[in-house]
Amino acid sequence: MNKYAFTLLLVLFSSAVISFSLPVHGEDGYRLWLRYDRVNNPVRLQQYRTLISCYEMGTYSSVLSAARDELVSGLEGLLGRTLSQVYPEQSGIGERCILAGTPASSAPVRYLHLEKELAAAGSEGYIIRSITLKGRQGIVITANTDIGVLYGVFHFLRLLQTQQSIQQLTIQDRPSLSYRVLNHWDNLNRTVERGYAGESIWNWWTLPAYMDQRYKDYARANASIGINGTVLNNVNASPLMLTADYLEKAAALAGLFRSYGIKVYLSVRFSAPIEIGGLKTADPLDPEVQQWWRQKADEIYRIIPDFGGFLVKANSEGQPGPQNYGRTHADGANLLADALAPHQGIVIWRAFVYSETPDDRAKQAYNEFKPLDGKFKANVLVQVKNGPIDFQPREPFHPLFGAMPQTPLMMEFQLTQEYLGFSTHLVYLAPLFKECLDADTYTKGKGSTVAATITGMAGVANIGNDRNWCGHPFAQANWYAFGRLAWGGSAAAAPEAASRNVPALSSAQIAEEWIRQTFTNDPAVVDTIKEMMLASREITVDYMTPLGLHHIMGYNHHYGPAPWYDKASRADWNPVYFHKADMAGIGFDRTATGSNALEQYAPEARRQWEDSTTCPDAWLLWWHHVSWSHRMLSGRTLWEELCHKYYTGVDSVRRMQSAWNTLRWKIDPERWEQVQMLLTIQANEAVWWRNACLLYFQTFSRMSLPAGGELPDHDLKYYEGLHFYYAPGTGVTGLEKN
Repeated sequence: MNKYAFTLLLVLFSSAVISFSLPVHGEDGYRLWLRYDRVNNPVRLQQYRTLISCYEMGTYSSVLSAARDELVSGLEGLLGRTLSQVYPEQSGIGERCILAGTPASSAPVRYLHLEKELAAAGSEGYIIRSITLKGRQGIVITANTDIGVLYGVFHFLRLLQTQQSIQQLTIQDRPSLSYRVLNHWDNLNRTVERGYAGESIWNWWTLPAYMDQRYKDYARANASIGINGTVLNNVNASPLMLTADYLEKAAALAGLFRSYGIKVYLSVRFSAPIEIGGLKTADPLDPEVQQWWRQKADEIYRIIPDFGGFLVKANSEGQPGPQNYGRTHADGANLLADALAPHQGIVIWRAFVYSETPDDRAKQAYNEFKPLDGKFKANVLVQVKNGPIDFQPREPFHPLFGAMPQTPLMMEFQLTQEYLGFSTHLVYLAPLFKECLDADTYTKGKGSTVAATITGMAGVANIGNDRNWCGHPFAQANWYAFGRLAWGGSAAAAPEAASRNVPALSSAQIAEEWIRQTFTNDPAVVDTIKEMMLASREITVDYMTPLGLHHIMGYNHHYGPAPWYDKASRADWNPVYFHKADMAGIGFDRTATGSNALEQYAPEARRQWEDSTTCPDAWLLWWHHVSWSHRMLSGRTLWEELCHKYYTGVDSVRRMQSAWNTLRWKIDPERWEQVQMLLTIQANEAVWWRNACLLYFQTFSRMSLPAGGELPDHDLKYYEGLHFYYAPGTGVTGLEKN
């Protein structure tokens, strides 16, 4: 063999080894948790192939067509072989078939006589069951409605993706909440307010003629976790969204999403009758204004028959609203509710309101909305943020939960990490969501959880046009967790979920589901990643805002620490407003000796926080102004505990880095390297948070940093002098200093 032939053989051999070792496609995160690669567990694969050889679907609607496409692509990918479709006689199915459909769409499903079980499934629930029909073994996925069948298909595929047994299946599930909605803060120019994953996924310029494949994959991802609504545009709404051109674009998206059970909603600007309607007022009690909104609603429903309704931000942060005309929030919401009612549409009216006031900002939403309980029309839901300030790393639950029993409430969580390091920090938010949902309001006695007070959940989306959708590979988990919790992940969810036989999900279970579908089923890898995820939120609190500190981020862009900032035009836009550090101590006194925000909670809830000597350390500075030498429940002084938390936070991020490094050869190279680089950024920024905050607070405490601890590499003046240009998610230059 000459040397050229030998060289050629060597190249071919090397190429073969590389091709065998690496995945045939790049793992860039685009597929999210819907990765239908062949099951790599031989035992499970054999079981699945033994139990599944064909499929039979009910008469196709567009929703059942979507269910069929998902079922076939999922099963063929996971099983690694082509399935046959059977067309059974009226009362039979093929051996080892997946039978999917409703009693109305499938004769074999009708033959099974599952009427009693389906009665408990409601309009969106489903049943997955092992069956024997005329001597033939199979599995049925059925529901009262086509969308229930689609949800059941996704549940079944999840079992295979996570390598669960599918023998003797007896699953019955239905959603806990009626409304499970993503809120996009996307602008018509494709910028995204507080968006950290690129531009908006909605390309308004090319809609409606060009329908990107991304829109369909977005709908598939949402349907797979039970999300049934999407608000397309920013709550700081442009009135143009209600013009004919943009309604046509929204209608195109609604037409695609309809096959996945997703309704479209629009954020509307309260002053739209003036800005695009030519009226001189937007007064909700003005007959011409009322007529304008009725006509606008009629126009929308002519082109989007299943339109969900309006989301409104009014009289908050400069947005116009009914208070401009001396009216109440109920007057404004009811105006829109009357326009939508003939079409079965709803109004979602946000309770995030605050204006410049000498009183505690945390009290304003309660003060404005509590007196209006019972005054909203039946098709109005009030959307309340999880905490009384603004999506902080840790807040107590909002006092409106449980305080408005005559008004349907929507929970508003933030998936995009506005105050949690943007999409450069790994922060798994399910523990934050659960902390709020499982909190006891005591408004109807012990056990009155926040989850039991809500009718729906909204999540401020973290989605952009980045290839991996969310910027950080792990940020996808927050989208996933939101959907799973909104479907039924809370232990004390609304009573309509009583018929579910699927246990409520924990943060750990949701994390494991996501890891197994998104990365691998390797137990060692799953355990390592799950440990990182479950610890990540508390780690972030430690290096950002420990012990109840809050809103000490950079002004406007909310990036990085700026506890010293005091130059904003309003007091409650300044970080110093929230921590109130002075020579005597630190913290915001919200007890009876201070703002008395504590009074807005039920007596049993107040008792856990009202005494500074017994208040849990995690909440202390939210509720109390205490001295630097205050003795914490941990036994340390406040200053010692503050230092301990900041240093622990930094050390914990470094441990996450080390844990991830152990997975170097167990994770696909592209995503492993992405996360490794982002963890480096997070570790550096955790040090920045620790140094900047402790140096600043030390100017008041006059106490030493921990002996032997890592010393700051810059002085306070350096950190105060930092400023940032064009920080993501703001759309402003960022020329102002922190």
